[in-house]
Amino acid sequence: MPTYKYRREDGSTFEVQQRITEDPLDTCPDTGQEVERIITDNPGVIFKGEGFHVNDYDAHGPKQNGAESTDGEGSGDADA
Repeated sequence: MPTYKYRREDGSTFEVQQRITEDPLDTCPDTGQEVERIITDNPGVIFKGEGFHVNDYDAHGPKQNGAESTDGEGSGDADA
């Protein structure tokens, strides 16, 4: 579920997880103040773990699919 950010009448903000199909909140569930949903510039993408960096940004460059052949076998050239 996406997380939406709301601003209360007093200027404070809070976040709520809601389904996309749910209507935006009109009032704060804690204080009862009127609220408006605000748009943030956070894309909501978080890359966790070591796989993303190792696979895509390794210091040795991109990994090749298969080993390079020096004897010409498997090069796709057909001399028949």
